[in-house]
Amino acid sequence: MTTAIKSIGVVGAGNMGSMMTLRFAELGLQVSVWDVVKKNVDDAVNYAKQDEAITGRVQGFYDINKFTKSLEGKSERKVFMFSITHGHPADEVLRMIKPDLKAGDIVLDGGNENYRNTERRQRECEEIGVSWIGMGVSGGYQSARRGPSLSPGGDAKALELVMPFLESYAAHDPKTGTACVKRMGPGGSGHYIKMVHNGIEGGMLSSLAETWQYMHEGLAMEHGEIGDVFNKWSESGELRGNYLVNIGADMLHKKRTPHGDRKGEGSSRDNGYVIDDVLDKVVQDDDNTEGTPYWCLMESAARHVSCPTLAAAHYLRVASGNRIERARVAKKMEMPMPKPIEGTRDHAVIIENLRQAVFCSFLASFCQGLELISRASKDEGWDVNLGDCLQIWRAGCIIKSDYIADLLQPALAGNNELTNAKFVDAVSHELRQKFHSLKQIVMEGTMFDQYIPALSATLEYLKYEGGLGLPTQFMEAQMDYFGSHSYNKPGIPGEDPGPVHKGPHHYEWLPA
Repeated sequence: MTTAIKSIGVVGAGNMGSMMTLRFAELGLQVSVWDVVKKNVDDAVNYAKQDEAITGRVQGFYDINKFTKSLEGKSERKVFMFSITHGHPADEVLRMIKPDLKAGDIVLDGGNENYRNTERRQRECEEIGVSWIGMGVSGGYQSARRGPSLSPGGDAKALELVMPFLESYAAHDPKTGTACVKRMGPGGSGHYIKMVHNGIEGGMLSSLAETWQYMHEGLAMEHGEIGDVFNKWSESGELRGNYLVNIGADMLHKKRTPHGDRKGEGSSRDNGYVIDDVLDKVVQDDDNTEGTPYWCLMESAARHVSCPTLAAAHYLRVASGNRIERARVAKKMEMPMPKPIEGTRDHAVIIENLRQAVFCSFLASFCQGLELISRASKDEGWDVNLGDCLQIWRAGCIIKSDYIADLLQPALAGNNELTNAKFVDAVSHELRQKFHSLKQIVMEGTMFDQYIPALSATLEYLKYEGGLGLPTQFMEAQMDYFGSHSYNKPGIPGEDPGPVHKGPHHYEWLPA
C-alpha cells in the first residue's frame, strides 16, 4: 500500500470497528484498538490472532490514554478512525483524547453522525491544528471488512494525506477499477451525503419489502419462489446489479437447519424459512440508535425538498417499532389484513408490473435524495459533484444499483446545482414509462389491502411533481381567507409560473 499512514487507532470495536480493524491490519497497518466495552476489544484482538497473515499487527487497549500514546512515533502523525455511536459518545471520546492530540493529527469519524455535530468538532479541533474528517462509511459490517463506500468531507489538505490509504481501503467499481471514495467537499458534507444515502436506502428497503409481501400475501408465492424472481431481476434489466434485490434473493432462499448458523440462530428440524423467524418490527428509529433517516426528513422539510417516498418508508418503520401499541390498536380498529389478489389477473403480468414499480420507486428515491444533496450543497457552499456521489455508490454500499448509476452519473457529473433530477431527459423518460405499472400495482394493492406506503407515496409524488392544476389552488385560497396570506394569479407574467414568493393579491373574503 502506497501511503504515509503506517499505523491507525480504531475507536470502537463493535461490528463495524472490529471489521475495520482486521481490514486495516491486512492492508499492512499497525492497528491499536480501544472500546469502552472490554469484551469488544478482546473479540477484535482474538479475531486477529486467528489470521496468521495479520498476527502481531493488532493491539488492544482498555486504557484510552495508553491507546493514544501507542500511536506516537509510528507515523508522521497520529490517525484515528472513530466507529462509535453519534452524539455524546463521540464528544466524550474527543474530550478524553484531546490532551494527547498534536498539530497535524487526523481524526476520521466513520460513524453515522449529524453533519452539524461534525462541523462543530471540526471547529474545535482546528483550534489545536487537528483535522476532523466527517466520513460516511456504507455497506454494513461485511463491507467494512472487504471494502466499503466512503464519503469523506473536511479539510482538503488533510484528506489529500489520507486519500491513498482510503483508496486502498474502499470498495472498487468492478467496471472501471475506480475506488469508491471521493472528497465530497468541506465541512460536514461527507456525513450529510451518508445521511442522504441512508434516506434513499430507507425508501428502497420499504419498496422492496412491500413488493415481497405483495407476492407472498397477494400472489400466494412461497419465499423461495420470490427469491427466484428477485434473482432474475438482479441479473438483467433496470434492477440489474442492485444490492438489495440481490441480498433479498439470497435471504429468501435461506432455510432453517438442525444446527442453524454459526451461532445457532435458525436451528430447527422443520426445514422452514429463516425469514419466518423475524418479527415485523424495526426498532432502530424508535430507540434512537439510528438517526440518519430522521435527520434526512428534517433536512428535506427545512430545505423545501419533497421526499415523500423516503418519508413514507420512515414512518412505516416508526410505526412498526412500537408493536405493543400496534397490537392494542389492531384489536380496536380491526383493519383488514392483506388478501389474495383474486380474479383473472395474470400473475406474470403482476410480477412484471411489480418489477417496474420497484424500479420506479428506487429511481424516485434517488431523485429525492440527490435533490436534497444539491439543495444543501448550494445553501452551504459545498460545491458537491453529484456525479461523484453516484461513483462512490457503485460498489460497497447498500444502495448500489448499476442501471441507476449508469443512468444518472453521466447526466450529473458536470452539473453541481441540478436541484431537480427530473429535468434530466433520461430520468423523466424512465419515470413516465414506469408510471402505468406503478399505478396498476397501487390500485390492485389498495383493492386487496396490501401494505404499500412507499410505492403509493411514489405514485402521488410523480403525479404532483409532474402536474399542473394541483388542489393547492383551493388551499391557497383558504389560507388567504383566514390568514390574508395573499396569492398569485394564473396567466399573469411574473406571477405564473413566477418565483417562489408570496403573491401580491388578497381578496377580502369575509371582512373582519
